[in-house]
Amino acid sequence: MRGYHDLGGLDLGPIDRSEHDYALWEKRVDAMMFLLMDKGVFTAAESRHHIETMGADAYERTTYYEQWMVSIVKALQARGVITTDELGRKLAEIETRK
Repeated sequence: MRGYHDLGGLDLGPIDRSEHDYALWEKRVDAMMFLLMDKGVFTAAESRHHIETMGADAYERTTYYEQWMVSIVKALQARGVITTDELGRKLAEIETRK
């Protein structure tokens, strides 16, 4: 049975192979992912598991780096580094800065 995240072999149309600039937040997510893996906070297999168990709706409406953010948050929550409440408070604080 094919999972919603398994796109191998499907015809999804042409691939845009042009170079593009990454947004600052995408660069930061990339850096956090590799830093946390390098420090042994979590593994690539764990990251993949978090992304593959997001649920079809969440998976389909999020971008590549948004999926990585979900994975980072789930790993940090699982280890007690951050709680859902702490994350919510920080996000609310950031929203008031706009």
